[in-house]
Amino acid sequence: MKVLAVTGYKPMEINIFKPDDERIQFIKAAIEKRLIGFVEEGLEWVIISGKMGVELWAGEAVLELREQYGLKLAVIPPFENQEERWPEPIQQVYQELTAAADFFRPLYKGGYSGPYQYQANNKWLIDKSDGCLLLLDEAFPASNRYFHQEAQQAAKTGDYPVYLITPADLEDTVEEMRMMDPDYWM
Repeated sequence: MKVLAVTGYKPMEINIFKPDDERIQFIKAAIEKRLIGFVEEGLEWVIISGKMGVELWAGEAVLELREQYGLKLAVIPPFENQEERWPEPIQQVYQELTAAADFFRPLYKGGYSGPYQYQANNKWLIDKSDGCLLLLDEAFPASNRYFHQEAQQAAKTGDYPVYLITPADLEDTVEEMRMMDPDYWM
C-alpha cells in the first residue's frame, strides 16, 4: 500500500471543544502508531480532505513523521475555503497544515455549493488511495459514516482494505503512554 486515506470524527462529535484538550495527543499517538506500521510496509503518501478533527490531527502526525520516515501529505479539500466558518484556532491549524503539505488542491473551485461536493470528495479519496484508516466507533458513527459506507463498498468490489482505530485501540494507546511516564510506576 503506497497511498492511505485517513479520516474520522470532527472534534465536536467526540466532545472535544478546546484545541489543547489532552485527548487529542492520545488520538494523534494512535494514528502515528498505525502510520509507522504502514510506512514499514511501504506507505509513501497520506491523503486527507483536511476536515477539522481527526483529519487535521492525522495531518499533523504525518508532518511529525515526515523527516524520519519520508512520509508525504496531500490535502484535497472538497472545495476552496472550507475552513472559513471554523473557529479561528482551527482555521490557523488548517492553514499551517495546507502550507506545509506536499500537495494541496481543492477538488472543486469556489466555495461550498452542495453536499455532492462531500460525496465526490469521499469517492475521490477512495479512488486515489490503496486503503483507508478511520477513527470510528461503529456504534456511534456520526458524519464519518458516509466515508465508511463508501469505503466498505470499495472493499466489497475490490482490494481496498478498511482499517479502523476503535475506542479500544485508543484505550490501549492511553495506557501505553501512561506506562511510559516514569511517575506512573511510583
